[in-house]
Amino acid sequence: MKSIFLKSLLFISICFIHTYKAQSVNDYITFYNGVVPKLNTIASNKTQFYGQNFSQFHNELLSKNINIIGLSYDSKTDTGIKYYILRLFFCDSNMDKPALDNKYQIPWITITFQDEIPPQIKSMVLQHHGMWNNSFAQFFSNMKIEKIKFVGVNGYNSKDWSAK
Repeated sequence: MKSIFLKSLLFISICFIHTYKAQSVNDYITFYNGVVPKLNTIASNKTQFYGQNFSQFHNELLSKNINIIGLSYDSKTDTGIKYYILRLFFCDSNMDKPALDNKYQIPWITITFQDEIPPQIKSMVLQHHGMWNNSFAQFFSNMKIEKIKFVGVNGYNSKDWSAK
């Protein structure tokens, strides 16, 4: 009797894990297919934001109901110590896990600013654990955009990882 109970419990657990994994993959695909067409619409007209304040670009994202979830920053070169690059992410780590497990594309935007990002970006990102909020929108609002790249927007299961 004990053996049947344990086998039944194991079978139910395996079914639950398989169902959960399938659902999370489906959730990711639904997310991807919802956000990427909106990003591609903006990508096709991205040069209109070059030389403009970040706030204009941010307002465009908001008008398309594209929610920024996280951010990171970087230098222009591998050895650079000044930060010019902002990366914007649209899904959290729970959502991107199925994408990574299945080698799906994850959409993000890379923005290079004309001027250096002020050094307090480090403490802000640490304080907010890399999660986007209105403080970041305000912080970047008057920074001029030099260029924008849209990455991971060629189809969730595409092998083409080229940026737009």
